[in-house]
Amino acid sequence: MIRSMTAFASRSGSFGPVSWAWEMRGVNARGLDLRLRLPEGIAGLEVALRAALTAGLARGNVTVNLRLNREDSAQTIALDDAQLTAVLTALDAVQERAFAMGVTLAQPTAADVLAQRGVLVAGSSDDDDAAGIAAALANDIKPLLDDFIAMRASEGAALLQVIRDQLDQIDALTDAAAKAAADRAPQVRENLTRALQRVIEDAADMDEQRLAQELALLFVKSDVTEEIDRLAAHVTAARDLLKMDKPAGRKLDFLAQEFNREANTLCAKAQDQALTAIGLDLKAVIDQMREQIQNVE
Repeated sequence: MIRSMTAFASRSGSFGPVSWAWEMRGVNARGLDLRLRLPEGIAGLEVALRAALTAGLARGNVTVNLRLNREDSAQTIALDDAQLTAVLTALDAVQERAFAMGVTLAQPTAADVLAQRGVLVAGSSDDDDAAGIAAALANDIKPLLDDFIAMRASEGAALLQVIRDQLDQIDALTDAAAKAAADRAPQVRENLTRALQRVIEDAADMDEQRLAQELALLFVKSDVTEEIDRLAAHVTAARDLLKMDKPAGRKLDFLAQEFNREANTLCAKAQDQALTAIGLDLKAVIDQMREQIQNVE
């Protein structure tokens, strides 16, 4: 299962007078880095979102934005009970004082009471629906994450084909390197013979252990068998990783470093124009593959 760390998903919805829009973006990262930008005051939403993302994603720099919009028409009128009580108490006190002084006052109407400052206040029709809004937003998390993962999988399918093609190129170049190494064998033997003669000529005062070390060093400097065998083994290991049913980006990245190390050593030991050219081609393809692997989850 190969999934890309690059993806995008969006989702929108509404609950009564409140509408919202989700945006979820992801790019590559060494680990899982979550950046959540959510409105305040929605109980439990961040905890639920973070838990879902942590369970569903292994790697990536993931940013989630949520924008809420409350319609102006959602405003309602409500009574301020405390202020209403204060106004009625004051009116009663005025009526009693007027009666005591022999002054007749007209009885205040309901409209008069409501006209007093602070009795009526503006409210929001969604005040009592906070729990409903939070629940609706929480229900959006799974489909949003599913869309995001689906895009990661789609991008991953394209990555998979590119990496497979690059592994095929590396495999072919490794075979070519093995053939070039075999073709250069006569020249290598001649070079080793000349080097051995020089060592023997200078070995008059050299002990047998030192002589053995020098001869072994000459051989190691020209033998690329291990590098070619390791490159072939790495190709097999990478193909196996691409078939895994869980994220393999970290292992592929480590393996790409091993590919590069073997290619560098091959070039250093080549001592042959054809083999050096193949080694340089290997390094170029490995570098291109590593760039693609950087986006694998």
